[in-house]
Amino acid sequence: MSKNKQAEEPFIPDFDAVDTFLTPWATQAETAWNGQIVTMGVLVSLACGLIGSFIVVRKLALMGDAISHGILPGLALAFIIMQSRALFPMFFGACLAGLLCSLCIEWLQKKSILKPDAALGLTFTTFFAFGVLLISLYGGNAHIDPECLLYGEIGLIPLAENLSIAGIQLGSRPLVSMLVVTVLVIVSIIVFYKQLLVTSFDYTLAKTLGLPVTLIHYGLMLLLALTIVSAFEAVGVILVISMLIFPSVTASFFFTRMPAILVSSLPLSFVYSIGGFFLARWLDCSIAGAMVLVASLCFGLGWVFGPKGGLTWQLLHRLKHPHPSIIERTDQYPIKE
Repeated sequence: MSKNKQAEEPFIPDFDAVDTFLTPWATQAETAWNGQIVTMGVLVSLACGLIGSFIVVRKLALMGDAISHGILPGLALAFIIMQSRALFPMFFGACLAGLLCSLCIEWLQKKSILKPDAALGLTFTTFFAFGVLLISLYGGNAHIDPECLLYGEIGLIPLAENLSIAGIQLGSRPLVSMLVVTVLVIVSIIVFYKQLLVTSFDYTLAKTLGLPVTLIHYGLMLLLALTIVSAFEAVGVILVISMLIFPSVTASFFFTRMPAILVSSLPLSFVYSIGGFFLARWLDCSIAGAMVLVASLCFGLGWVFGPKGGLTWQLLHRLKHPHPSIIERTDQYPIKE
């Protein structure tokens, strides 16, 4: 590309409202194509947001990062052994690797002198390096694209192979699998809400009540692994972490009760997906990356203007109560039961 051409291209493209908002829906074919992309974004954000609400409360936000990297050897082994991208071997291999990664982290914390952050970092980097090694050695035979595994491409969801059962075409395989996992996450949270709530907020009380805290913990880790495996094709194993964290932490600036935090995941999912799609259309950039940028902007707005510990609220509160001794210590409105 010549220097003159580079100089002519602006850093930020000119905004064309018609091309950004209307052109993607101009024809039935484009509506069907782009509708799948937006729907996938909503499902990924919703499933990750619901699971992430409990992950963040348990102070295990980096566990999602660890599992998202730890599933890589399971995916690679499934591809290498089966020589295909079959749905169930992929799920089984990735979930098994994710659970094994979680077990190794727990084992290192209990059986060694390592602190939790060191055990987590040591485990997921080892799993991730092993997965990269497998891909570099044998990935070519199974047609593994490392960039797809790491970054994903939500814009290519409509091109994915269709899933069929008994000759019935159900639609794009990643979209269908993400829908099933999202429904599973919603149902699991509804059914086991009390158990998840007690074990997340008061471990001692949960033990006193006789709840199987270990089983509940690994059940949550299994749901987390399933969600990550389903989402990695759309946003990759790296970007999915943002969707595990942003919805709950953003909603916590407006609500303090867990039910409200969970419900907030739905509208935020639509904002992230639709906003990211239009932003990517305008800037001609990665759709998944644009979704994360929109999530970051929403978090920034919540951080500045949120009534539950936002910067503006804190400033007004300090102006109203200039003496620290009479300021109510709320610990910045943590999420409550």
